[in-house]
Amino acid sequence: MNLLAIETATEACSVALIHGDEVIARSEIAPRRHAELVLPMADALLAEAGLGRHALDVIAVGRGPGAFTGVRLGVSLAQGMALALDVPVITVSSLAALALEAPEDDAAILAVIDARMGEIYAASYRRDDNGGLVALDQERVCTPEALVLPEASHWHVVGSGWATYAEVLRPRLTGELRSAEGSRFPQARCVAELAAIEFAAGRTLSPDHALPVYLRDKVALTLAEQGKA
Repeated sequence: MNLLAIETATEACSVALIHGDEVIARSEIAPRRHAELVLPMADALLAEAGLGRHALDVIAVGRGPGAFTGVRLGVSLAQGMALALDVPVITVSSLAALALEAPEDDAAILAVIDARMGEIYAASYRRDDNGGLVALDQERVCTPEALVLPEASHWHVVGSGWATYAEVLRPRLTGELRSAEGSRFPQARCVAELAAIEFAAGRTLSPDHALPVYLRDKVALTLAEQGKA
């Protein structure tokens, strides 16, 4: 299987390639530069593996939630590449990809991305026995004060939402905090790992059914809400 994965939903721009049993990846923290970086990253990985684009079997992409422009860019690129190559697409939650950045044990994982405007994108998971994740609740956008989590004895927290709102989020946990890492972002390597499970199970999409997940309908404050009017 040759699987190319793209993740551009947050400040991190990353691309990963599964080629047989090998996973190679490129990643850079590059706000507002994703459009110029992502395709050269993909070409560099393919060159490193000695593959042409037509050798790809599937395109995977982080579908969000995250920054509106980043999510839209990643999904659009995945759709365009898949259409051109006549291959399917697999969409992966960017929060689930982020959750794979947590330590590998039996603790629950809170993946939390700073959504700006005083809100967070959040979802919680546990690892399963197959290298994947089991969702413990639904993805949502909310204020950190409104976050309600399922019961768990231990937690890992990962993502930029922790860096911004740690003091508010800590008392929302329903068990002991085992680790917290606020500098992590969703990575294409993790998108690829989750997509490989979906591909093996035959769960793929046609490019036109590969849709972004924004969670938030409203993506900008009005001038009045910004206090400028």
